[in-house]
Amino acid sequence: MKLSDFDYTLPKELIAQYPSRQRDKSRMLVLDRENGKIEHCHFYDLADYLSKPDAVVFNDTKVFKARLIGKRTGYTGKIELLLLREGKSGVFECLAKPARKLAIGTELEFGNGRLTASVVDRKDEMHFVKFSNNNLYSVFNKIGLLPLPPYIKRKPRPEDEIRYQTIYAKRLGAVAAPTAGLHFTTSIMDKIRQKGIKVAYVTLHVGYGTFKPVNVSDIKKYKMDSEYFKIPEQSADIINKTRKDNGRVLAVGTTVCRTLESAANLQLATYNLQLANGATDLFIYPDYRFKVIDMLLTNFHLPRTTLLMLACAFGGHDNVMKAYQEAINRRYRFYSYGDCMLIV
Repeated sequence: MKLSDFDYTLPKELIAQYPSRQRDKSRMLVLDRENGKIEHCHFYDLADYLSKPDAVVFNDTKVFKARLIGKRTGYTGKIELLLLREGKSGVFECLAKPARKLAIGTELEFGNGRLTASVVDRKDEMHFVKFSNNNLYSVFNKIGLLPLPPYIKRKPRPEDEIRYQTIYAKRLGAVAAPTAGLHFTTSIMDKIRQKGIKVAYVTLHVGYGTFKPVNVSDIKKYKMDSEYFKIPEQSADIINKTRKDNGRVLAVGTTVCRTLESAANLQLATYNLQLANGATDLFIYPDYRFKVIDMLLTNFHLPRTTLLMLACAFGGHDNVMKAYQEAINRRYRFYSYGDCMLIV
């Protein structure tokens, strides 16, 4: 398939600039991938589509304040970094602007000198920056900004520090929220458990691989950047038992889907999951054979993205694109702070 097969036109006013008043009051489009049937309801109806012995799998990654505003030491012009991934010895892979001003050896300072760094390498669009401070994430939290997506045309507000995190966020390391999980509340979680539905957690630190623009027309030639993932043994056991008992596995978001499918691909004989951690660059697009998940909860994604391609792979290209058009016609809210879609 070609990149243009995943295009659509979205009115700008449907891009959600703020979260809904209550997390679980978002609208939810339900797509039956077998027959293409579409239903319209709300997220608080989610438990109605689940039953024992199903399992729901969450990504417990936590967004850190990965956007730094500073300057070159000795200069006045503003420099902005988006920290993408931590390497060894305090070196971070970053996107920078203006990139042309950051040659190797450039010294940087942020927060009026509270944080200092130097550019140690460059590769294509990436800068590798080494920070001199200790307890870096604590410093980032004090002087950095929450990395809201660029289509949210406003500065971060204090409430974003709560609403741009899932209620179960635990493991610091993401530069973007796993947005399908933003709709969950404690009451919804309790309702799921009360029905005897099992809950499991995995980690995938959302990085550049998730939102990097696709730059080739033939999508089979695209190569995703890798992202760190981990599946605890307890979660693997829950998921394996669910499948053994003929229950369904609901992946909360594309990141959970990629995590589970990546781990299953390591066990080609049985597809049983095991304790696993490492890096995944799994790119899922139509014709992919899913091995673990049976249901997918996902937000509405930008056109021409790997996220939309994954949704199309699971729900069927024509089904999903039709559902997107219906969501547009019915004035659903799109993207990170928008409404969601459940594919069953």
